[in-house]
Amino acid sequence: MAEKLNNFASRLSQGTPKGLGLGVKVLVGASAVAYGIYRSMFTVEGGHRAIIFNRVGGIDQNTIYSEGLHFRIPWFQYPITYDIRARPSIIKSPTGSKDLQMVTIALRVLARPDQTRLPKLYQSLGVDWDERVLPSICNEVLKGVVAKFNASQLITQRQQVSNLIRMDLIERAKDFDILLDDVSITELSFGQQYSAAVESKQVAQQEAQRAVFTVEQAKQERQQKIVLAEGDAESAKLIGNAISKNPGYLKLRRIRAAQNIAKTLSQSTNRAFLDAQALMINVNDPKFDDITQDLGRKRR
Repeated sequence: MAEKLNNFASRLSQGTPKGLGLGVKVLVGASAVAYGIYRSMFTVEGGHRAIIFNRVGGIDQNTIYSEGLHFRIPWFQYPITYDIRARPSIIKSPTGSKDLQMVTIALRVLARPDQTRLPKLYQSLGVDWDERVLPSICNEVLKGVVAKFNASQLITQRQQVSNLIRMDLIERAKDFDILLDDVSITELSFGQQYSAAVESKQVAQQEAQRAVFTVEQAKQERQQKIVLAEGDAESAKLIGNAISKNPGYLKLRRIRAAQNIAKTLSQSTNRAFLDAQALMINVNDPKFDDITQDLGRKRR
């Protein structure tokens, strides 16, 4: 490149005055030097690492460039940059359970390259390492782990399934110089027939529980009625004994009933006029003591 610029400058200076030709040569030379310095530098951004490819010796296995400004030999060397930050990948795989039920599992994987093994990673997988490796090893591990569990166990033992998938994936990814920061199950779905069967089973169990509850409720209502009936019978018996032993008990009950009626009417917003006959305490009525006298005669 510098040789071409010198040739261009020499041709240009042949048809120009001597002073002007010298200035053009200086300008072209300075431009060539500036261009060479620019091409000999490269910058590694934050969260990235770089390796150098040499056109003579290939990949430098011992040097990994960290963040910042670095130098290289133009044309003979050029940098290859890797993003070493964890990047998420969603991988969905249909597979079969131990009881031959079809299950669709989706994994969210946070993966990043091993920055100490970048030269080897570039030689074996290139810069698109995640697209080449993750789908295949995730499908392999998922099918192997899910085949150990029944469909119901995948739901009830989901944490255990997730831990097994995580451990197997981490070990499998190490073979490709890939580090996994997190592996989690984001979706777990079954086939349409199995889902319908599970739903029918749940409905049947709920109906059975509802029937048991209805039977228990009927038993409790029957027992309640029996207790109420026994209480009413006992109450009637006690009242009958009290009246037969003391005829004045009936008068006392009338007076209490009259008190309750008067209290209720006094709290009402409507006006009402009641006489002693309506309140059942008309002591001037000759019939007031008839029941008491009849009970007294029966007692004698």
